[in-house]
Amino acid sequence: MEQKQRYTLGKTERLKSRKQIEQLFKEGETFSVSPLRVYYSFDAELKKNELTSLLQFGVGVSTRIFKKAVDRNRIKRLLREGYRLQKNELKEKVMQKKIQLNLFIIYTGRELPSYDVIFEKLTVALQKVVNIADELTEANS
Repeated sequence: MEQKQRYTLGKTERLKSRKQIEQLFKEGETFSVSPLRVYYSFDAELKKNELTSLLQFGVGVSTRIFKKAVDRNRIKRLLREGYRLQKNELKEKVMQKKIQLNLFIIYTGRELPSYDVIFEKLTVALQKVVNIADELTEANS
């Protein structure tokens, strides 16, 4: 019996811990898919804390470029929505390999994007993270 995929972005899937975010920026890897900058870090040993999800995600937009909170919030909403609809492949990969992944995406463009642009670029970025996860686990095997 096939399980129906759910497209949710729950509380445990959000990257909110200041400590985790600082560690991600300090020690994590990064790449760009213009206009997105993606920070990620894999953690092979699972923590015993059941509250944290294997896949945690956060978004950010520059205050310097987008002065109005309305614009920043709209971009963050678009990023979260695009991620929510496309994360299932990444989530399956992480659960299958039993590794924790922290992911943070920053919008670096200078103009308000359309949903289509965000969705398309997020697709490329998430696929790249999936490929990196594959390479990482093959190297450890």
